[in-house]
Amino acid sequence: MADGSISSEKVTIKRGAGGVRGWFGRIRRRWWFRILAWLALLAGLFWLLIWALVARNLPSVDSLRAYEPPLPTNVRSADGLPIHSYARERRVQLSYAEYPKQLVEAFLSAEDKTFFSHHGVDIPGTAGAVVDYITKMGSGQRARGGSTITQQVAKNLLIGNEYSATRKLKEAILAYKIESTLSKEQILELYLNSIELGRNAGGVEAASQAYFGKELDRLSLPQMAYLAILPKGPANYDPDRYTERALERRNWVLGEMHDNGFITAAERDAARAEPLGAVPRQTPKYERVGGYFVEEVRRQLIDKFGEKFEDGPNSVYGGGLWVRTSLDPRLQQYAQKALRDGLLRYDRGRGWSGPINHVEVADGWLQPFLNTNIGVDYEDWRAAVAIARSAGGWEIGFDNGQTGTLPRSLATMPVRGKGGEAFSAIEAGDIIAVAPEGSNWALRSIPKVSGGMAVEDPRTGRVLAMQGGFDSRISSLNRATQAFRQPGSTIKPLVYAAAMEQGLTPATIVVDGPFCVWQGANLGQKCFKNFGNMRSAGPKTLRWGVEQSRNLMTVQVANQIGMDHVVDLIQRVGVSRQKFPPYLSYALGAGETTVLRMVNAYSILVNHGRALNPTVIDFVQNRRGQVIFPENWRACDRCNAREYDGGAMPRPITRARQLIDAQSAYQIVHITEGVIQRGTAVVLRDLGRPIMGKTGTTNGPTDVWFVGGTPQMIGGLYLGYDSPVNLGGYAQGGSIAAPIFKQFAIPAFKDMEVLPFTAPAGIRMVRIDRGSGRKVTGGWPTSDPLASVIWEAFKPEVEPQRRRRTGNEEEAETKAVQKKAAPKTQSPSDSDFLQREGGIY
Repeated sequence: MADGSISSEKVTIKRGAGGVRGWFGRIRRRWWFRILAWLALLAGLFWLLIWALVARNLPSVDSLRAYEPPLPTNVRSADGLPIHSYARERRVQLSYAEYPKQLVEAFLSAEDKTFFSHHGVDIPGTAGAVVDYITKMGSGQRARGGSTITQQVAKNLLIGNEYSATRKLKEAILAYKIESTLSKEQILELYLNSIELGRNAGGVEAASQAYFGKELDRLSLPQMAYLAILPKGPANYDPDRYTERALERRNWVLGEMHDNGFITAAERDAARAEPLGAVPRQTPKYERVGGYFVEEVRRQLIDKFGEKFEDGPNSVYGGGLWVRTSLDPRLQQYAQKALRDGLLRYDRGRGWSGPINHVEVADGWLQPFLNTNIGVDYEDWRAAVAIARSAGGWEIGFDNGQTGTLPRSLATMPVRGKGGEAFSAIEAGDIIAVAPEGSNWALRSIPKVSGGMAVEDPRTGRVLAMQGGFDSRISSLNRATQAFRQPGSTIKPLVYAAAMEQGLTPATIVVDGPFCVWQGANLGQKCFKNFGNMRSAGPKTLRWGVEQSRNLMTVQVANQIGMDHVVDLIQRVGVSRQKFPPYLSYALGAGETTVLRMVNAYSILVNHGRALNPTVIDFVQNRRGQVIFPENWRACDRCNAREYDGGAMPRPITRARQLIDAQSAYQIVHITEGVIQRGTAVVLRDLGRPIMGKTGTTNGPTDVWFVGGTPQMIGGLYLGYDSPVNLGGYAQGGSIAAPIFKQFAIPAFKDMEVLPFTAPAGIRMVRIDRGSGRKVTGGWPTSDPLASVIWEAFKPEVEPQRRRRTGNEEEAETKAVQKKAAPKTQSPSDSDFLQREGGIY
């Protein structure tokens, strides 16, 4: 029985199994089952094809976790205030918590009201977009998007904006992956930081600044609603050109916000009654500070970190760097105004210099004008484009879209070099400079002559101010760093510094007399002369030769010590790009250099001959606040404090190279103080503080120079045409360049401590007679700059020794000093002896 029972169970199971198989076999033969099977197979093949063609090569969503949008590089002055930013587009990155709740609701209402409920794709919206795409195929019209915010993130950050069905598939797949990887808040943060909203604004915070001139948390409800309409196409809702269309779309968003329960009906109606309130497109005012300076910073940053975002995480355009510069905005303002005023003073009365530039205005004038990026910010001057001429005046347009009138009566200055009045010479499309005159505008002339100026701290090498021309938006050439010009007599202190190193002293007697050299059979004899063919003065002290800028004395000295020593020192201090040839003309400034190189060379003299590297960047931080330049940078708390724990602030031992003998450098500084007191730069004497410096005038004259300053600040400048042209016989460094420096110095030095130039160890200060160079004991130096007795700096080994004299000699010398006797004229025999011996004793 047991066996039979078991057998019965097996039979039952087999029957049951057979019944299931039979049932499945019957179902499988039905027509509808076959259709379902084929559809499932096709679906599988379809998704396999999608994976092979689309999904397999999709970018990794994980990259969004570490995504860093391109951010502008922000530049700050020495006091930490923002002065500029380098960006292809404006962008400010915020966290989700920093976005106002109402602004988020405005964007959700405008773009994706089901954002917090879907999983990346809005099925009804996608279906509608598919139908719209099919119906518009072949029509040339673009179908509506139907993308969720998540899909827009995928498009903007991962796959691009290609218009195709394939891109929409990629969007959908990536959207699902993004939703599985990031939270809704993280997705919104990415979206609000990356969306392009016009006016060069990337992200909502930047758009708030661009359209309303204020930060997000200060926006009103209607302003937030306006920003929310811009993702659909910023150009379509431009507040200036399409005001009504923008208002209509903004009000629609406000209605959606009400329908979604985000605002009340009263809030909706009050917001709809408000105007757009957008500000005109404009450049932030702080970006007009130090245009030439910030351009030099940009060039150096690009050399160091690269330009484009693709060049690296710390690139200038996109890396989000924070740059602290050495720029002092106050000094920059003084330098900018002094140089501009000097250029205008020289250029005044020469007639209208012509248009700044020209654009085509047949199809509209504003955009072509804006594309030139030309502007003028001197006092109340502005750049304008000539639109159309009538009998009474020119209609002119400005960069803010407004227009004005330039009447004939305010444009009567003659055209330079051509004659006739400027009004008739202006053509439609000319960009000109104008200034307000009553209710109209008056024509102004941008000077053709130009120049450059730089100011440096001689204790550190930090460049405090830099002006490379009249306006950086008119000409980008930075004449402080890029224009190589002949320095003229400003090179002479370096020549005499080489002489000090070779054993000469400030009291050494040099003949200011004829000097010729044989240059070989091909060139023959070269004879030098003083500037302006000034008469020779005979034997004089080396100091006098510097103060009076005597060419003949300079070439005598250079010839005596050897030009190899001169050009070697000039190269050591960085004046020349490469070593000058050892020709005597280079001792008079025949080589080429820049303003900044000369300012740095003088700063080295003031710094006791120690090396300085002129710098415009103090340090650079990346977007996380880490200092990445200079290498091994360390914060120095209270480094600029005058006292430290009740005592003097400790200073590290300087490790700068000694480029010039310290005592020789100080001797030149001390001598060039005399240039201010008695020499070619006496216009600066009434500044009432120790100042060293030297003027310079090149042959022609084509350039005029001044370089000099105080222990805290060395400045330098030149004035000349970009293509060298004679400035006129009256033009000299003392009459044109030095007054420009004085205009800068008066406000710059106003509250600065009055400090003397310090002497290095070993220098001996000796009383000498200024005319003869001999040591005296019968008088004392006074405040009178023309006093006969002065303090002179000597090295210990060459300190002048007074020989024992008779009582009559002592009495005679004392009387001569008291009467401020003029230097004695040398006898012919003395002169012959001096020239025969090389002019020095």
